[in-house]
Order: sequence, then C-alpha cells, then structure tokens
Amino acid sequence: MNWYLQSGKDSDVAISTRIRLARNLSEFKFNIKDKESVNKLEEKIKELSWNIGYGLKFFKLKDMDDITKMSLVEKNLISPEFALNRNEIGSILINDDENICIMINEEDHLRIQVFSSGFDIENTLNLAKELDTKIQSFLNYAMSNDYGYLTSCPTNVGTGLRVSVMLHLPALRKTKNIEKVLDAITNFGVNIRGIYGENSKSSSDMFQISNKKTLGISEEDIAKNIKIITEKIIEQERAARKFLIKDNLDLEDKVYRNFGILKNCRKISSSEVRELLSTVKLGTDLGIIDEMTDLKVLKLYLYTKPANLQKYLGEQYEELERDVKRAEVIKQIINEK
Repeated sequence: MNWYLQSGKDSDVAISTRIRLARNLSEFKFNIKDKESVNKLEEKIKELSWNIGYGLKFFKLKDMDDITKMSLVEKNLISPEFALNRNEIGSILINDDENICIMINEEDHLRIQVFSSGFDIENTLNLAKELDTKIQSFLNYAMSNDYGYLTSCPTNVGTGLRVSVMLHLPALRKTKNIEKVLDAITNFGVNIRGIYGENSKSSSDMFQISNKKTLGISEEDIAKNIKIITEKIIEQERAARKFLIKDNLDLEDKVYRNFGILKNCRKISSSEVRELLSTVKLGTDLGIIDEMTDLKVLKLYLYTKPANLQKYLGEQYEELERDVKRAEVIKQIINEK
C-alpha cells in the first residue's frame, strides 16, 4: 500500500512528512529551457536511474495525460507550477511506492523528494541523504566552498534542504487559537503554507510547516528545529481537542451532521468534501464515529479529488458527472468492511 494510504506516528495531527533537497549539476546552466540542454540533462538522469536503484522509473511530463499529472499534484508529489509550467521540459523519477519522487528541471535541475506518512523526520531524512549521496557519486553537483549547494533561488542555497510536515489543526481553529499559534511559530524560522505548498492557501484545516533558512545552518539543526516546533503544535492541537471534547454534545452533533452529508449526498464537490472531512477526521481520531477508520478517511481525502477520482474509476467525467460519481465513491468507501 502506498505511503499516503497509511497511518504513521502522530497521524491524528501530523498527516505526512516530506524531505526535499534542491540540487543542480555543475555542467549545466541553472534553470535551463533550451531543448538541447534539456535533452542532455534527461539522458543523464535516465542513465542515473539505472545505476542508483530504488525502483525509480523515468517519465517525461509531456508524455503523461493531464489527469495523471494532476493526480500527482493532488498527492503532493509534484508542484502545481511544475505540472502546468514545465510540461515541455520537465520530467520525474518515481518509484512504485511513490515515497520517492525526483522532479527534474523544475526550478532546479533536481528536486529530490522523499515522503512518509505521519511525523517521521529522522527516517525520511536518512533515506533522502542516502539517495542524495548515491546520486552525487554519479553526478557533479554545483557547489561552493563558502556557501554549500548552489540553487536557482537564493532561499535554497546552502544545504538545499526543506523539511516539511503537513498538519491537521481543526481544534485550534474551532477554539480560535490557530492564529495565535501560527503567529508564534513564524518567529522561529518557519514557513506556514497551504496543502500545495508555496503560494497556496490552507484548506480543510491543513497547514504545511517548513524551515525558512537553508544557509548557515546544518541539516541536523534544520531537522531538529522543525521537529521541536511540530511537537509543540501537536501538543497544542491535542490540548484544544481535550477542551472541545468537554462540550461533547456540540462536537458530536457537528461531527455527525458532516458525516451524514457525506454518507447520504447524491452529488458533492471536492471542496465541500474537504471541508466536511476535516471534522469527520477529527471525530474519527477522537473515537466519536465507530463506522470510520483511518484508512477510510485517507481514501476519502485522496479518491474524492478530481484527478484521483477519475483514476480510481478508470473513466473521465465532466464536472457535474464527477460530483455524482464522487458521492457514489464516498458511500462505497464508507461501507467497506
């Protein structure tokens, strides 16, 4: 089963962990767009995939259909900007488990990404470093003795490391403490973004936190800082949940109303599913809804998104048809034994 359909450590609050390393090759200009350079880079990466293992397979974006590309965006494996703006020059290396996805020719020549379910910075970082070391044994990275790894954007120079954790924080929002908590952590070198990263807004109480600094700080210290901050946020969210559960009737009523809509709707949009699911996931994590499991919640989050809904059903549908099919898939998943 793919990592995004598994529950991990602290997955009641921490949905997933991502490690991303920005790397460039010394023999190419940064941010290449000309066809000859793109082809040369792709040939190098294809050869690399045969040598480094991990079950990685090479795919060009332009050879993928739009639904497949958007399904990868919905899984947070590639960025929306990469899918939309780099279609002619971008490619990926990805394994069957999809816990490794390397974006080629995004903003940098390589964006090495490793994913895990739940809150697992240490193991995810170790795998990313192991993969990075193996790649570096075959390719020459652009580096500076003074600054470290060189990147297209100055904010990634140094380690090139971005540690991200996706958090579900419904109780902090419901108790009106979310702004206070998020404002406090921005003072500790942390970015707060929406579910699809940079320039995206939070939806369904999902927030992605990641380090701001990559220069003048070690990989270990970056990881340690994000780990400490994430632990504090998890603690605050769980405290808010304990407060909410005291007024059990109001919370149960909200949970079951949202669950009732999901279970009985005849058509529904993906954005409405996300909003309803936030409270249903909270109710599942608190043991309010016996009919739901972690796996069912994860499936509902994934297979109700437009592209992954169509991949799941093996058919393409117009928007209204999708809304009807989405309602059918929701019932199917909820009723699974």
